[in-house]
Amino acid sequence: MIKKTLIYCIILSLAFAATTKLNAQDDERRIVDQVVAVVGNHVILQSELEEYMEQLRAQGQSVTEGTRCELLEDFLVQKLMVNEGDTIEVSESDIEMEINNRLQFFIRQIGSEEELENYFNKSIFEIKEDMRDPIREQMITQQMKNAITEDVQVTPSEVRRFYNNLSEDEIPMIPSKVQVRKIVKYPEFTEAEEYRVVQRLNEMRRRVMEGERDFETLAPLYSHDRETARRGGELGFVSRSDLEPKFADVVFSLRGDRVSQVFETEYGYHIAQVLDRREEQLNVRHILLQPEIDEEEKRETKETLDSIVAEIRKDTLTFKNAARMYSEDEKTSLSGGLIINPETRGAMFEMDQLDSEIYEVVKDMSEGEISDPVEMRGDKGQVAYKVFYLSRQTRPQKATLEEHYDVIKNMALEEKEDRVLQEWIRDQQQNTFIKIMDDYKNCSFTNEGWLDN
Repeated sequence: MIKKTLIYCIILSLAFAATTKLNAQDDERRIVDQVVAVVGNHVILQSELEEYMEQLRAQGQSVTEGTRCELLEDFLVQKLMVNEGDTIEVSESDIEMEINNRLQFFIRQIGSEEELENYFNKSIFEIKEDMRDPIREQMITQQMKNAITEDVQVTPSEVRRFYNNLSEDEIPMIPSKVQVRKIVKYPEFTEAEEYRVVQRLNEMRRRVMEGERDFETLAPLYSHDRETARRGGELGFVSRSDLEPKFADVVFSLRGDRVSQVFETEYGYHIAQVLDRREEQLNVRHILLQPEIDEEEKRETKETLDSIVAEIRKDTLTFKNAARMYSEDEKTSLSGGLIINPETRGAMFEMDQLDSEIYEVVKDMSEGEISDPVEMRGDKGQVAYKVFYLSRQTRPQKATLEEHYDVIKNMALEEKEDRVLQEWIRDQQQNTFIKIMDDYKNCSFTNEGWLDN
């Protein structure tokens, strides 16, 4: 139950349960709010449950009264941990960073900031404020869970016993995994195009400094950073570590509200302005322009890659050596183009872990196959041509103790941690005021102690 609880608390919150889409519906669907449970100094509202239920429906999941009871128990666990974790401090900068990370994730999922705002009928700033308190509670809950289970370990004999006690249906399937390598080439822009971009930004800076135009008016019209352009170029409060180093050096050296000189980063050319300062954070806005690549440069880059691919297919050159010799991707060229999975830090990916653009290229490829050059965007948003090589592919299989010891060990550890957390909950239930309203006393909770008070 604890494992499921944490999944609900994290995944559903990532689905913006805190941002109540119900409020954007017509009056017939509005809920008269009421307290459904009290845990120590914290209450659980009917509206909170309904918001989560709405999100589940939106995801196409089946929702029953049993689901409502499961969600309530998830809330009860979280509120119990928050109640006991009242001495845990979570910094505002950590909360802000987590909010920004989750916003970027959902912007990528839904398509754009504008679509996200339309979906919730709120501005991006309102969405962030709706997320703040739930994220604070989740961070406290996670820290409490870590503190409760920090000393839990499993021995090899416990792992073996756990595996031997699994039924055939409980042994996990290890999905097919792939290893992918790439070669990347970037078409170059001309000196004339670079000069044009710098002069354009200098002209924008002049207009702002002389009061002819506002910065926040120019950004939506011209900035190539579309995620910030609609907010007048505003990034929101960020720490130095959140920013590209060259960008951070410039904006943290600015004084007052002066607009920076034109400066270059790996993303392109910028002008920037500091709006506000708060401890070690700045609220910054900027305009980004990226030089345009002409069609001749694109054609030449693609032809270069075509000739490299031809040599590899003739076996006169290995893909690894080609990547080391020709790839312009600094992160992968030295490793022969090997792409690293950011989730595992290993070289193997489940197919759904691949970046969507890479997935579209390799999904129908066979082991040992090389793609044709594909035009994509680089890590910094620039035009790039890429070739992919499916260097390894495993078949789906049942986990075995010999080949997948770490997977089985993690399962055994999770089960042991779950037992420790259950014991902690039972102890806290006896020492905490818990009140559940009559409408929910018929729920079949995993832990019946919720109804003992």
